[in-house]
Amino acid sequence: MKQNILIVDDKADVRLSAAFLLGNHGYHCLEAESPTQALELLKSNDIALILLDMNYSLDTTSGEEGLSFLQQLHKAALDIPVVAMTAWSSVELAVQAMQLGAGDFVEKPWDNQRLLQVVRQQLKLQGLERQNRGLKQHNQALQNQSELIWQSDAMACLHEQIERLAKTDATLLLTGENGTGKSSIARAIHQQSLRREQSLVTVNMGAIPEQLFESEMFGHTKGAFTDARENRIGRFEMAKGGTLFLDEIANIPLSQQAKLLRVLESGEFEPVGSSRTQQCDIRLISASNGDFSALMQQGLFRPDLYYRLNTIELRIPALRERPEDILPLARHFVALHGHKYARPELSLAPDVESPLQAYAWPGNIRELSHMMERAVLLCRGSRIEAQDLQLRAQVQSPLHGEALPLMPLDEAEQQLLQQALKQTGGMAREAAELLGISKSAIYRRMEKFGIKAKDA
Repeated sequence: MKQNILIVDDKADVRLSAAFLLGNHGYHCLEAESPTQALELLKSNDIALILLDMNYSLDTTSGEEGLSFLQQLHKAALDIPVVAMTAWSSVELAVQAMQLGAGDFVEKPWDNQRLLQVVRQQLKLQGLERQNRGLKQHNQALQNQSELIWQSDAMACLHEQIERLAKTDATLLLTGENGTGKSSIARAIHQQSLRREQSLVTVNMGAIPEQLFESEMFGHTKGAFTDARENRIGRFEMAKGGTLFLDEIANIPLSQQAKLLRVLESGEFEPVGSSRTQQCDIRLISASNGDFSALMQQGLFRPDLYYRLNTIELRIPALRERPEDILPLARHFVALHGHKYARPELSLAPDVESPLQAYAWPGNIRELSHMMERAVLLCRGSRIEAQDLQLRAQVQSPLHGEALPLMPLDEAEQQLLQQALKQTGGMAREAAELLGISKSAIYRRMEKFGIKAKDA
């Protein structure tokens, strides 16, 4: 769909010339002969950019009418980029226009390539600003759906630590089982930090192919390698001034760990294909359910990187270690998913409370959320009953306490995979949570045994 550009100038030949140039380059142009007419057009048209002459009938040099138009745009809170133009070269007028919100300034008669470059640049900047605002709104929405609900002493102690550490820039390592809410903890720390007005950028380290690690983390320049058709901003640059959250940090290939360590130690990085050094201005939070002691003993994780990541280590307790929080969290998820599926009247029946508290929750909070979502969908009345939870089958599953007979390790691993997939209806991601492994780890094991899943 073509973007609309509004050309505001009292001279028809100027409007025609600009419209012809921009039209030949894929834009749709609307014309206004005065700021008053332009304001009327803005009410009924979706305008991507305004090309604004600064002088009209009042005089030909002061630019007062153009400046007045910029002030009205600001008062109306219209988020539209403006390129100001005038036939009279005036640094002072250009500065005034920029102060009132103009994104750039061109002098008439313009150079066609210069005008096109300015228009494209302003439209691109506007797109990036909207994307950034969208990310901030998304982060805030996620925070509003926080899983940080507790009554237990264990979580009260953790919350006290979070409040104390959030205001610092200390590097944090969040550890704990899969599904314990490490991502929610990272969001809470960011929202309470001095960097909360900037972005929280989350990276699943287990999902980045080894050959793309540097490009994803540090960016690349156009032509740096095959398929690098344009410049790409890396995650470190995206998080500039904010927080970078590296989830599943233990899954970084050993060959890439030294590169990450160098950036963390020096505070500098270079995009792939560039010799320009950039400063690293981020607060780093990492998370993992891995056993770092075992990984380091096996030579799979560098000790120096581990010590760089865990200035402070926060262990997130498993749900079975905080039984007082199970019912409050269950009610929270019923309300959350009830709103999502237009079932706001739903509540938990009293007879489901004991089974919920007795269950071991190997998938922790994530499993509880999924179970409540499924119950909301299955429930036929106004209260969620025991049969809606389908807890009985899960408690009796071989995954939750029954011993497997002695057999070769590969065979036992294959049986556990098949049992987990059967229990989750063939969904690999949920099976990974039950087994306490990452999504990438379960996909590798499925490929090893030739097992397929519905969401593979």
